[in-house]
Amino acid sequence: MNLKSIRNAAVPGIAALALLMSACGASNEDGGSDNGDSGSSLSGNLKGGGSTAQEKAQEAWKTAFQGKNSGLTIDYALLGSTDGRGQFVSKALSFAGSDSYFKDEELDAAKERCGGTIVEVPAYISSIAIAFNLPGVDELNLDADTIAKIFDGKIANWNDKVIADQNPDATLPDLKIAPVHRADDSGTTKNFTDYLAKAAPDAWSYEPADPFPVSGGLSAEGTSGVVKLIGDTEGAIGYADASQTADLAHVSVKVGEEYVAPSPEGAAKTVEVSPLVEGRDATDVAVDVDRTTTEAGAYPVILLSYLIGCETYDDAAEAANVKGYFEYIVSDEGQAEAADFAGSAELAPATASKVQEIVAGISAK
Repeated sequence: MNLKSIRNAAVPGIAALALLMSACGASNEDGGSDNGDSGSSLSGNLKGGGSTAQEKAQEAWKTAFQGKNSGLTIDYALLGSTDGRGQFVSKALSFAGSDSYFKDEELDAAKERCGGTIVEVPAYISSIAIAFNLPGVDELNLDADTIAKIFDGKIANWNDKVIADQNPDATLPDLKIAPVHRADDSGTTKNFTDYLAKAAPDAWSYEPADPFPVSGGLSAEGTSGVVKLIGDTEGAIGYADASQTADLAHVSVKVGEEYVAPSPEGAAKTVEVSPLVEGRDATDVAVDVDRTTTEAGAYPVILLSYLIGCETYDDAAEAANVKGYFEYIVSDEGQAEAADFAGSAELAPATASKVQEIVAGISAK
């Protein structure tokens, strides 16, 4: 499949497997660009920001890439996906990380910022863990309707019959549920509410959105803030990138007739059956994640996080720095760094090849 074939057509599930993500960690034969090894001429300050879910991966990527380019400093601000996209459009940032792709109505402003085509490519895929802090309970099984009702305040106590029926072996305390959500606009929230809206339409009446749509409950800024608040609050339940919730208990989500825990493999299986968004440019690889899959082993509460930049920049040094950094991130080495450090799924070989081809086209005007 070439880039032209994905420009204006949705790709069904089997094709999307080849084009998108895999947890297998296989490497491309060519290994992508060698800029990361030979790019010592890169220098200056490269400013990016956005997705807090990418925090651990960005840590690994920028440390390694700066080690290869001693004259370059990379600043990645943990702004949240919405502010990251916004500051990219305003030219405050050279690139953004985002857990949700540009909406159709946002594309004109993004293209105007770039004076042409944007680059929007998948770089990081991870499960969104539904994490909880419940004394004496280490495992929970919940279906989408129950999760939706908990976060909408319709199920308010941990020993509610609906929860108990799905967890007959758990000793559930008579304790008030404390739902935790992001206080800032967030692509993680957009992905989580997208799951609720599609998987539990009878229980969740809100549209997917970057700001959490339900008032009340507890809230915190950024992924790390949510994780800390859950850990500090008995009875809490919240959602966050799984790479940062290792010390918390996780919900297994009902998929078909089984309950599935978050994992890179489960996230990749969901992407496997997900089509591409229609009508996008060849450099804009946005994915319409299938939240209602019943595929065995799939975990549909995922975020697919993107790198966003311009295909062309006015400044030659800015173009070279963005291109070099993006090439490292989507290379085999960069993907392996993120998998090892953040527990993400690596780009599948076919995807890596296509994304590397797109990124290699970044240039100065």
